[in-house]
Amino acid sequence: MKVSEIMIEKLSEKDIRTLKYGAIGAVIILLFVFGSELRDRWIKAKTNAAVLRTKLDSIDVDKARQAGLMSIVPVFEMPQVEEDQEFLFRDKLSEHLNKARIKNKPLIVQSGRKSPLSEYKLLLVKCSATCQFTQVLDFLAQLNENPYLVGIEEFKIKCDPKKRGEVALDFTVSTFTK
Repeated sequence: MKVSEIMIEKLSEKDIRTLKYGAIGAVIILLFVFGSELRDRWIKAKTNAAVLRTKLDSIDVDKARQAGLMSIVPVFEMPQVEEDQEFLFRDKLSEHLNKARIKNKPLIVQSGRKSPLSEYKLLLVKCSATCQFTQVLDFLAQLNENPYLVGIEEFKIKCDPKKRGEVALDFTVSTFTK
């Protein structure tokens, strides 16, 4: 016989019952300590979730306001094959020039250089025109509606000293192509 078996045999019924109650009490104390910590974490997580839910509800805007916000965000179309993108971009740019009533010389396309920031090529379109200064401002105001426009690379305005209302406009705009 082992020593532990001999010790258990020497214990009375009362001692065994006391050990059982002691073990149950120790388990209850451990459950209470760790259970209260888990309960506190659960309450904190629940309140954080409620706060986040109220923030999300406050962000949720009605359809009219959302439409207003979307109208000021520029639209962008994904780049297409170079020939298609060139046609679409030139067509839309000519449309904007016509809306602003700007008489321009034929658009000059420069293509082929790789963009340092992406896997797409950069297609440049140069334009020269003469117009009124207010027409330039109208053109610039509606230029962000062009869904193919990536950026304005160069923009020059020269005033004619003899004809104060007329300006010579030279600009280069860019788009991405595949």
